[in-house]
Amino acid sequence: MTLMAHKADFKARGRYLLRDVSIVVTPGEVLAILGPNGAGKSTLLKVLAGELSPSGGTVVQNGRPLSSISALDLAQERAVMPQAASMTFPFTVFDVVALGRAPFRKVSTRQFDQKQVRRAIELADITHLQNRAYPALSGGEKQRVHLARALVQLWGMKDATGKSGASEDDDPTSAARFLLLDEPTAGLDVSHQHAVLALARREAKEHGVGVLMILHDFNQVLTYADQVAILTAGEVVAQGPVTNVMAPDLLSSVFKSPIRAINDPAGGVVLVSQSA
Repeated sequence: MTLMAHKADFKARGRYLLRDVSIVVTPGEVLAILGPNGAGKSTLLKVLAGELSPSGGTVVQNGRPLSSISALDLAQERAVMPQAASMTFPFTVFDVVALGRAPFRKVSTRQFDQKQVRRAIELADITHLQNRAYPALSGGEKQRVHLARALVQLWGMKDATGKSGASEDDDPTSAARFLLLDEPTAGLDVSHQHAVLALARREAKEHGVGVLMILHDFNQVLTYADQVAILTAGEVVAQGPVTNVMAPDLLSSVFKSPIRAINDPAGGVVLVSQSA
């Protein structure tokens, strides 16, 4: 069971934003999407999330065409952390995170939902903010709130440790689940950037979630991703295991800036941009 786009196109105002894109998000793995501004990364995420319908090709989630999956089923199988979310109502942080439990209101209990919310708030390091009004937060704080909201949706009827809060017959999240993150490190300090990416990788490795995340930092891709797809002008120009794809020559060509690899004293290599 995977989340897969096959030869997907997306066209707007007569212009292709995606063309002939084939990509697979596999349970238990982290797939990073990399590319220059305007490459079509966010459009691809929205097509995979079901927010946009492809102009051509197909998108399939857990063996079913995305177009045939109800909004409720879709919400129970995948969670999305957008690049920016507009919300002006004076909800508290706790209430915003709790919105992620909406797809499970018919099968869950208030007690279980609140347990999920409290755990996600703790993991996102926003416990001290839980009673604050969401609109008053900084951009980075809002990012962490939406990570917590995505986590409680992703967990479904399982808690943060993977323990089920329902019988298998009652658990609507027994299918493979997917977490889609659009620039999840935007606005975060270095410590919280790594904390967010580590949380996403943990969901993949410990709970079998298929994770897709759009990143800009080459070394974060090397550290946290298993697979990488590089987009430019709406087309995939390279994809595969991180160690095979993240080559300085390819990155220099795609990003039109000299990239070189240097030895990391702690082991491995670091990719750095240098002045032309």
